Parts: sequence; C-alpha cells; structure tokens
Amino acid sequence: MIMDLMDKYSNLEEITCSPSVYNRISKTYIDALSQLDIEVKKKYEWGAKSRSNELEGYVLKLSNEGLSAKEISLKLDISLNRVYYLLRKAKADFDNRQRKHDHDEVKRLREDGLKPKEISEKLDIPIRTVYYILNKK
Repeated sequence: MIMDLMDKYSNLEEITCSPSVYNRISKTYIDALSQLDIEVKKKYEWGAKSRSNELEGYVLKLSNEGLSAKEISLKLDISLNRVYYLLRKAKADFDNRQRKHDHDEVKRLREDGLKPKEISEKLDIPIRTVYYILNKK
C-alpha cells in the first residue's frame, strides 16, 4: 500500500487526515511512512467554508447603490435573512424601510412654527403620523 502511494505520488512529504481516520491507522504504517520522511498529521476541518467574505463586500456595495434588501436577495439569489446578516456583519448603516412621508420636511415645518394639525393638512398625511415623526428620537 505504501509502495503504491510512493509510485503514484513521488514527491509526497505530508499526509493529513481527520482524527477519526488517524486513530484507525496502524502504528506500523505511520512508522513506515516516517522512515520514508513522510509525515502523517491530524487536521481538523469541520463544516463548510464560509462564503460570507466574498459576498459581504458585494452586498454592501449594492446596498450603498440604493438597492433594498429584497432586491439584493433576488439579484444574488440568496435568502433575505442572509442579506440582513451580511449587512449586520459589515456593520452597515442600512435602513431598509422606505418612508411614505418625508420626515425631514415634517420636522422643518415644525421648526418654521407650524402646528401638527397644519403640517398634517399641508402635507396631506394623518395627524398621528405627524406626531409620530415629531416625537421619534
């Protein structure tokens, strides 16, 4: 068996295997490989490799271009939860909510001295929405 390895892989210097396989290898084989200057090592490689690193930058770029999380999800063919995860991981300042009303305009009108009822009538939005925007921290 060892000779077959040497014939097939003439430059072989190291063999890695999982601990469960390593524990089943005969000490005689490990010693024989050691005499041929071939090292047998245990190596832990649990689970699948992360694809987040390559996607993270691309998702962030798309969100900075103004795409919503749903649009990013559809474009990259990944789940919506994955998009949110990658944005959180990148510590992106991401606000996916599309506002129906211009919050800055409501606040500006309030600073100009208009009362909430007047703002509501002027912008044609519900008065409770005006109060929500004004009281939001």
